[in-house]
Formats: sequence, structure tokens, C-alpha cells
Amino acid sequence: MPEHVQYEDDDLFNPDTHHESSDVPIKPLFVFIGIFIVFSIVTHFIVLFFYKGMVKMERNRMEAPASAVARPADADVPQNQPLLQPFPRKDAQGSVILPQSSTPVTDLVEMRATEDRVLHNYGWVDRQHGVVHIPIEEAKKQLAAKMAAEGVSIPPPTAPGPEGAQPQAPATTGGGAQQ
Repeated sequence: MPEHVQYEDDDLFNPDTHHESSDVPIKPLFVFIGIFIVFSIVTHFIVLFFYKGMVKMERNRMEAPASAVARPADADVPQNQPLLQPFPRKDAQGSVILPQSSTPVTDLVEMRATEDRVLHNYGWVDRQHGVVHIPIEEAKKQLAAKMAAEGVSIPPPTAPGPEGAQPQAPATTGGGAQQ
């Protein structure tokens, strides 16, 4: 408390709790808040006006929805050749031609059967150059015999290991060291 100001004991005056004029002026602060609120309301109405105008503009320029357009009868059938899957087609006279194979499942069965025939039978790869293929089991026997003749031991087949496991390199026997 300042020494030069004298107060009576009856006064309950605390100079630290009153409004000082050196603080932020209250009246301009309330004026700013009022202007801000009015400006915000005006801005919201302007944005709403623009939004409704743009919606009206888009509705006027939009074409008919796709669901209202009639689909052509052959819209599901690709027009370019060759087709990956067979589709029913119409010939020049307008009669329907049904494909022999009708589903991807039957195509997969046919593909696997062809692969099995190649894997388990003898056949030509290139007849002009004299290249043939042999059954896979026969090829394994010939490879094992060739490796045994060279002195390379073949590890016995094992069950598949856990995912990510690296296969072991076959051990070698004989005078040469493998690098």
C-alpha cells in the first residue's frame, strides 16, 4: 500500500482490485466482437446464396441420369476380338451362336488337363529341330542318375518348411569345394 495515501479504518478499499485505465479498453473490444458477429452472419448468407445458385446452374445443365437411358442389348458383350471368355453371339442371319466352353471354371479344368498331359507324356516341342519333352518323373530319374554319376549327393525330399524358410543347398562330395 502506498505510504502517501491515507485511508480510514472504515474503508474497505483495495487498490489492487479495481479497473485500471491502462488495461485493454473494453468498449472497442465489444464493438469489434459485434462487428465480427455481424460480418460472420452476412458471410454465411452470401455463401448460401452462391451455393444455391451453383446447384440451380448444375441442375439446369445436367443430362438425364444414366438409369433413364436404355441399354443396348449387346452392352455386356465386348465388341473387340479376340475375347478372353466366350460369349453367345449372333451371326449375320441373327441366329444365336453358343460357345463350346461357357465358364472360366471349365476353361481352368481344360487348361490343367492339357498341362497334365504335357507333364506325364512324351511329345514334340519342336519337330523341325528334333526337340522333345519327356514325362516329369522320367526327367527326375535321369537328373538324379546324372548327379550321382558326377558325385553330387541329392538330399532326400523333405516336407515344406515354414513360410520364408530358405532352402538348403545340396551337399557335395568329392574333391571340389563349392563356393
